Amino acid sequence: MTTTDTPQVTREQEREAIASVPTGLFIAGEWRTARATMPVDDPSTGEHLVEVADADPDEAAAALDAAVAAQAEWAQVAPRERSEILTRARDLMLADVDRLALIMTLEMGKPLAEAKGEVAYAAEFFRWFAEEAVRIDGGFMTAPAGGSRFLVAKQPVGPCILITPWNFPMAMGTRKIGPAIAAGCTSVIKPAAETPLSTLALADILVQAGLPAGVVNVVTTSKSDDVMRPMILDPRSRKISFTGSTPVGKHLLELAAKTVMRTSMELGGNAPFLVFDDADLDVAVEGAMAAKMRNIGQACTAANRILVQRPVAEEFARRLGERMGALPMGRGVEDGVVVGPLVNQKAVDKVDELVRDALDRGATAQLGGAPADRDGYFYPATVLTGVPAEAEMGSSEIFGPVAAITEFDTEEEAIALANDTPFGLISYVFTQGLDRGLRVSEALEAGMVGLNQGVVSNPAAPFGGIKESGVGREGGFTGIDEFLETKYIGVRV
Repeated sequence: MTTTDTPQVTREQEREAIASVPTGLFIAGEWRTARATMPVDDPSTGEHLVEVADADPDEAAAALDAAVAAQAEWAQVAPRERSEILTRARDLMLADVDRLALIMTLEMGKPLAEAKGEVAYAAEFFRWFAEEAVRIDGGFMTAPAGGSRFLVAKQPVGPCILITPWNFPMAMGTRKIGPAIAAGCTSVIKPAAETPLSTLALADILVQAGLPAGVVNVVTTSKSDDVMRPMILDPRSRKISFTGSTPVGKHLLELAAKTVMRTSMELGGNAPFLVFDDADLDVAVEGAMAAKMRNIGQACTAANRILVQRPVAEEFARRLGERMGALPMGRGVEDGVVVGPLVNQKAVDKVDELVRDALDRGATAQLGGAPADRDGYFYPATVLTGVPAEAEMGSSEIFGPVAAITEFDTEEEAIALANDTPFGLISYVFTQGLDRGLRVSEALEAGMVGLNQGVVSNPAAPFGGIKESGVGREGGFTGIDEFLETKYIGVRV
């Protein structure tokens, strides 16, 4: 989260940014007109922005055909050349950060300063995997009994299906496209129907960076299951990488099982945010602001259950309420705005239902607690105290700017509450005790832990969860391995 002011954007600049984005299907290096289109709206006003291609199964099949046709040649391209393409794409993104950020803000709603931060973050995935492309290695060893040698090679897994969410439309694109390109894989990417423009703009940048035709293909559609199912079931597709909800992820895993397709799944979260009585409350509040308010709370890593030890709960809630209550709300293009709109009316309704459920169960609204009375899909920053563990928001992602505070007494109780969920993406721990910090971090059932920090996402670190929060890792040294097959070659000597 950032509160950096941004220059006022004019309506003309908004129109120019939207007009700069290709709106067709990107297949085999060409922009193609689709048989149908779908609308993209501005969530801060509800107004129509533009129409983009709405692919049908036949058009999507053409994209997969292009990826398959390009695979063999792309796999033979020198790692350095693949690396340099990613480096050029990264440089082009950073040089065009203002336009790319404005496109993202208009289609998704996040404040412009935060959108600029996402463009920079997204570009870092290209830089990281540009560096990884030239470091793909294997192995050599003598057989334990002698008489032969073992060679281990890493090879591209093959054509990939990449499916990205609406909440981080550019960073989730580069986090999947980057390792695919670096590993020598071709792909078809399908962005979320709510935010296709960022991905289309990204494809245009890859063209400028010199990416060969067919290596990355983009299919936008409102008919996700009808369009994606045939591609996933096609035995030529060798991997699927998906970021989104757990129910959809389970459905995709069932489809992938039909052909035993490689999978990477970054699914839902229910992050506990633990504040112990020995925590530095200034650090804890700052961490809560980052973990709760990043992307207006619309993040799988968002602090969903804020668990605070009883002796400091009242003071923590007071400080957090002051900070959240001071956040300006409005369109993401307006000066100083921190709380932008949610993605659509359905999102507002879900947040409101969860808040009303908590209030009905005895929680208190210290701040906010009801949808905003204005155009667009806004829900004000909200702080709830005394939220019972059995409230619906204790088991469902809030995905909005609502901080739900529950008190606990002992370390054992905190760990039990934190782990009482089928999800295990990320947990946060705030304490000044090194022994407690390590002890609790190790006891938490999560793929990632933020110890005295509210943001852990980094292209150089492995991102992913356990239990129903996912399969595999993105980023870090392991991220590229998700796009590589290991081949063993036995040699008689």
